[in-house]
Amino acid sequence: MMAYFDTYAAAYAPYKGGTWCYEDGCVYRGLALLHLATGEERWLAHLTRLVDAQVSPEGELAGYSVDEFNIDHVLSGRALIYLHGLTGEEKYAAAARLLARQLAGHPRTESGVYWHKKIYPWQIWLDGLYMGLPFQIEFARMTGDEALVYDALFQLQIALSLTHEARTGLYAHGYDESRKQQWADPDTGRSPAHWARALGWLAMALVDIIELIGMEHAGEMGIAEEATALLKRIAGFRTREAMWLQVIDRPDLVGNYAETSATAMLTYALIKAGRLGLLDGAAALGRESLLALTQRALQRSEDGIVRLGGICRVAGLGGYSGVYRDGTAGYYLTEPVVADDPKGVGPLMMAKAEGARPAVAAEEDGTARRAS
Repeated sequence: MMAYFDTYAAAYAPYKGGTWCYEDGCVYRGLALLHLATGEERWLAHLTRLVDAQVSPEGELAGYSVDEFNIDHVLSGRALIYLHGLTGEEKYAAAARLLARQLAGHPRTESGVYWHKKIYPWQIWLDGLYMGLPFQIEFARMTGDEALVYDALFQLQIALSLTHEARTGLYAHGYDESRKQQWADPDTGRSPAHWARALGWLAMALVDIIELIGMEHAGEMGIAEEATALLKRIAGFRTREAMWLQVIDRPDLVGNYAETSATAMLTYALIKAGRLGLLDGAAALGRESLLALTQRALQRSEDGIVRLGGICRVAGLGGYSGVYRDGTAGYYLTEPVVADDPKGVGPLMMAKAEGARPAVAAEEDGTARRAS
């Protein structure tokens, strides 16, 4: 797997032709965590080369506009903070401030949560909680602005309350405060189905935020309890092959399939939850799924090239490229399935990095001793 990551990063071409975007940010996050976990310079070299191609000496970001107000663009900013922490280079801090300026003016719902994008008004998507809030907390810590931390946590709690489905114990992919979207339930504003990758984004957001603010604070705010409950529920939906389905709670759905990116995200979240002490046995479950990804999704093709398959290329809600995405379970099965997409590779890097951290082994040893 590490050889695959090295080859992938060496050949990686920016997802949108060099324009600053979250897809590249998934790879950046994976490389940063691999470097953090292993200390190997190759991961830092890949990360620096790729990020530097998109950041000018003055801290401008390639193809980026604050006024687009796209929360997805903020994810890649975590790499800027990581590199600034390692190097002290001002260009990384300047670029991070540019993204923070977007958040300062980003439109919000009446309830106080960032819109997913300006083109998706009054909407909260689970994706956006991962894209924006961990960066906001990291930036707050970098600058000493603790008010930003509390704002991020406030938004998280509101978003969780608005998207939670008591019937399933899961969270809806999207919420429309205006109730104008066809996919929005007229009473709740929520979308109708549970897309596994949306829950993967959410699970990663929760464990990352808990690590950033500390277990004690997360416990006081109820975030740790909500994360634990979600991960327990998600663990119950694993397939016999230790993966998760595209529509996570519908094994009866004809054509439903084990989806790689969501499995990688949930694997990362479970292993990290074990290290943080959120859920006993979580790390062991995550490592089983990491092995399943290695055996089932990472395959050598007929041309001898190793590829990561089974990745949903993209899914969303509302109008896009002339198609209306209605958020039903059936809709999520219509999106193309591809190989080597960064939305799958980046989270798999993250899961592997989390699994490589010594603290995980120590946590598992402790669980084994308690069981014996």
